[in-house]
Amino acid sequence: MTDEELKSIDVLVTYNSFTKLDISKMKNLKFIQLGSTGFDQVPKDKVLNRDIIISNNKGGYSIPISEWIVFNILQIYKNSKSFYKKQENKVWQQDFSIEEIYGKTIGFLGTGTIACESAKRLKAFGVEIWGCNTDGRDIKYFDKCLSKEHMDELFRNSDVVISTIPATKESEKMINKDKFEIMKNGSVFINVGRGKVVNEEDLYEYSSKFRGIALDVFENEPLSIDNKLWDLDNVIITPHNSWVSQQSDIRHFNLFYNNLKKYIQNKPVDNLIQIEKGY
Repeated sequence: MTDEELKSIDVLVTYNSFTKLDISKMKNLKFIQLGSTGFDQVPKDKVLNRDIIISNNKGGYSIPISEWIVFNILQIYKNSKSFYKKQENKVWQQDFSIEEIYGKTIGFLGTGTIACESAKRLKAFGVEIWGCNTDGRDIKYFDKCLSKEHMDELFRNSDVVISTIPATKESEKMINKDKFEIMKNGSVFINVGRGKVVNEEDLYEYSSKFRGIALDVFENEPLSIDNKLWDLDNVIITPHNSWVSQQSDIRHFNLFYNNLKKYIQNKPVDNLIQIEKGY
C-alpha cells in the first residue's frame, strides 16, 4: 500500500496490525475498530492528540471466557487434574478430598462483561458472588460489590478470587504478595484479565497456600519453558486460549457492522474506549 493510499483511509478495522502498519501515515484516520478487548497494542503516541474514535470488542469473548472460568473452578474443586493422571496410569483410587462449590464465596476483581457472564452462570451453583469495581456500585448477579479502596476485603473473604481487570499503570503487579498473604489457605486464584496485573514471582512463592491456580494470561507470552509455574501440580495453564469459540466470528461481525453503520450515520459507536485512561 502506497503512502498516498494510507493517507486516504478513514476507518481501520484490525486486531493488531500496528507492528506492520504505521498509522502516523494515515493522516485522514478517524475511527479504529479493534477486534480485541484489550488495547495494549495500540500505539498511544500515534493516536493521542488526534481526533480518532477507538472502539474495542468488549463483550465479544465474555461467554467463552466465562465458561472457561466455571470449568476451571470445578476442575480445581473436583481434583480433575489428578484423576486425569490416574486414568493415564490406569490407577483405580478414590479421592475423598474433592469439594463442592455450593456455599463458597467467589470474588471478581472487575465487574465488566466477563465477570457478569461468569456470575450469571455461577449463581446456579449456590455460591455467593462478590465484585470489586471503582466505586462499589451494585451490579446485577453480584451479592456484594466493593470499591477498589476496600479490595482487600474481597481477598480476605473469598474462597475463589478471579482477576478480570485490564492492565494499566495503576494495576500493574497490583496482585502481589500483599494480596496473596491475606487470602485464605486452601483458596483458589484465577487470572483471565491481563498477565501484567500479577506479580508472578510472588504467585510462585505463595502457590503452596492455594488449593488451585488457573492462569490463561501471563506477564510475558508465550510463557517461557523455563518459567517455574509449569512445574507446579496445583496450577492449570492455558495459552491465552479462554476466548476461543465457534461463535466469535458472528459476534465480531455484528459489532463491527453495527459500529460502522453508526459511524457513517454520525452516531455514537459502542464500546468506545478512553485510551489515555487505560479503559
